[in-house]
Parts: sequence; C-alpha cells; structure tokens
Amino acid sequence: MSLRARFFLYLALVHLVFAGVAAFALREYKVWLVAAEGAFLLSLVLGVRLVWALFEPIRTIQAGVEFIRESDFTTRLVEVSSPEMNRLIQVYNRMVDHLRQERIRSQEQELFLKDIMAVSPSGILTLDPEAKITSVNPGAERLLGKSESELVGRRLGELGSEFTTALEHVPIGESAVVPLQGRRRVKVQKHTFMDRGFARPFLLLEELTEELHQTEKAAYGKLIRMMSHEVNNTTGAVNSLLHSCLSYADQLRPEDQEDFRQALAVSISRSRRMNEFMQGFAEVVRLPEPNRRECDLRGLLEDVVRLLREKTDGREIEWVWDVQAELGPVSIDPIQIEQVFINVIKNAIEAIEKEGRITIAIDRDGSRSFVAVRDTGCGIPPEIQRNLFTPFYTSKARGQGIGLTMVQEILVGHGFDFSLATLPSGETEFRMLL
Repeated sequence: MSLRARFFLYLALVHLVFAGVAAFALREYKVWLVAAEGAFLLSLVLGVRLVWALFEPIRTIQAGVEFIRESDFTTRLVEVSSPEMNRLIQVYNRMVDHLRQERIRSQEQELFLKDIMAVSPSGILTLDPEAKITSVNPGAERLLGKSESELVGRRLGELGSEFTTALEHVPIGESAVVPLQGRRRVKVQKHTFMDRGFARPFLLLEELTEELHQTEKAAYGKLIRMMSHEVNNTTGAVNSLLHSCLSYADQLRPEDQEDFRQALAVSISRSRRMNEFMQGFAEVVRLPEPNRRECDLRGLLEDVVRLLREKTDGREIEWVWDVQAELGPVSIDPIQIEQVFINVIKNAIEAIEKEGRITIAIDRDGSRSFVAVRDTGCGIPPEIQRNLFTPFYTSKARGQGIGLTMVQEILVGHGFDFSLATLPSGETEFRMLL
C-alpha cells in the first residue's frame, strides 16, 4: 500500500472514531450531533485537500522520473501556483534542457565521427575488451581485402595473414610500419578510447607506400648523381692518362714493354667497368616517363621467353603457358615493360638450381587482368621477403640490387600494382596487375 493510501486511511479511521464517539455522547442533543458531524466532515475534506497538496510534489517527481526513464528530454513540466513546487519544476526543467543539449551534442559528434571514418583514406578498426573487431571503415576494408561482415566479431590473428597477425602484436600506445603486400607498407598506430567507462583499443592504418617510395627515390637519386659525377670525372681523367702512358711503352726495354702494356690494359678495363657499374645505377635515376602505346602484351611476353629460353637449354626446366583470359591491346611502354619481364624471368631461371618449371600465367583477378611469372625454385625466405623492394637490396653475392629497383620504378611509372612472394604451393610468383 502506498504512503498516500495509508495517509487517507488514517484520516478516515480517525474521523470515523470521532464521529462514533460524538454520536454516542450526543444522542440526547441532536442539534449538537448534526453540528459535530458537519465539523468532522469539514475536517475530513480539508485533510484530504491538504494530503492531496502535500503529495503533489511526489506526483510531479514521479512524472519526471518516468520521462527520464523513457529518455524523454523534450517534455518540460508546467509551473503551478505553489512557489515551493515551482522551484522544484524549474530545477527539473533546467536539468532536462541540459540533458537534451548533451544528447544532441553527443549525437552530432557521433555522426561527425562516422562521417569522418566513412570518408577517411586511412583505415580505422575498433576492438572490444577481448580484442575482437567491433567496427571497420571502408579504408580498413580496402587494406585488409575483406568486407565488414567478414571482419566484425573476429580477432585480427584469426584472419590468417602475416599482416593482420603483425597488427595484433603492435603494443598499445605505439606505432609500427608493417609490410602489407609486395612493396606496400602501412603505418599502424594503436591507442585506446573510453567507451562507457572502459578503455577500448583502436587501430589507425595509413598506407605509406608512395610517401616512402618518393622519399627513398629522392635520397638515392641525389646520392647516385653525386657518385656518378665523381666517378665519371675521375675515370675519364684516369683513362686519358692511362692511354697517354701507353705511348711511352716503346721507350722501355723490350723485355718490359709487354708487362707494361698488360698492366695499363687491366687498369683501363677496370676503370671502364667501374664506369659501367655506376651507369647501371644512373639509369634507374634517369628512367624517362613511359612512352605509351597500344601493344600486344602476350606477343611481347612470347618474344622475351624466346630470347631467354636459350639460358635453360641443357637444363631440366619446363616452360608452361597458363592462359585463362585473353588480353586485348594494353597501353604500355613496350621497351620498359620488356625490361621488366627480362629481369623477372631471369630471376626465375636463376632461382631453379637443377630442374623445375617456369609458368607464364594470364588471368583475371576480379575486374582486373594480370600477368604472372611463377617458378618452382628455392622460394623467398621471410627475412628477404621483407626487404625485397628496398632500393638496391640484393641477396645475391655479386648482385647490385638494380633489377628489382628498376622493375619497381617502371611499374610505378605505369601505375601498375605488383607483388613478388612465395605462394603456399611453394612456387614463387611475380604478379603484375594491369
């Protein structure tokens, strides 16, 4: 029973008792009895009205509580004639106005953040306390190559790639540059935000491939130009002096002339080789813009294979063509793209020690055509895979690292995506997406 009902019951009982006593005492005085009963009735009415007025603030508070429970911050209470009640109503109205403004501000900020996440070129992932993905934006979907439905509710380590496993192990509050695929590099920052009083982690993914490439190219370009200038000036002067010295051979004793000529010839040869060595690096820096025209890319590939097939003569290397889609005319610089495939196929041949297979594949990956060169050679160890497209990096004892650097510059100039990796099947694949 509510407090108000108990209070009304109390008033009723008290007045009934008084009425009974008055009726018993005043049976002989009917006029006084009527007057007493009238007084008791008036007292009862006044008591009820006072109780009703007393409980009016409680009714108002209950109505306000219901509005708050239903998150209704738009309804305001109307002031009444009671000054005490009006003070309570004014406090309540100010409170709901403040809550309404805070909710509007919170909704606006949430919508603003959603819009930023939707249009941001960077990838954003939020995680729950158990490190499961709760939301991803389109930028993260592009980088991870999966849709939101495939990502939400799963841990990064469960997605089955080296990239996502590396993301999972980035410590909170730190950043790292993580290889994505081929030459692609992604800067990862991992921090936390407060959500309903709990700290939850989120990751910000920013692809740095082009920025890193331009920075590296500017750095090694400046270095190579300086080195090339010094080497060319030095070798030019040295060769000139060495050729002049050859004219003095006849002035030596006959028995010394041959040794003298041989020594100078070796010096001239070594100087020329140094010049050629620097020329290889300089060609990467001086690579011109592609001179594009419509070409038959498959025909170009066939020419390169014919050119390099002699390198496999006498070896147990099988050549296989795997053509699953036809290529129409492709807008390329044929001289530069030919250089790409010469480098790639030569690497494939060198990777096979005794016997194996080289496959030239033409197919489609979704809406894009691609050309791939696969070999069954020794594969690419993980420590080498991470550095493949580092400028002038090489794992060969006498290599200069020019080949892949040249390949990268040509394909970047054409706007073609590419990758080089060892597949789960054990084959190493170079893939060029058109």
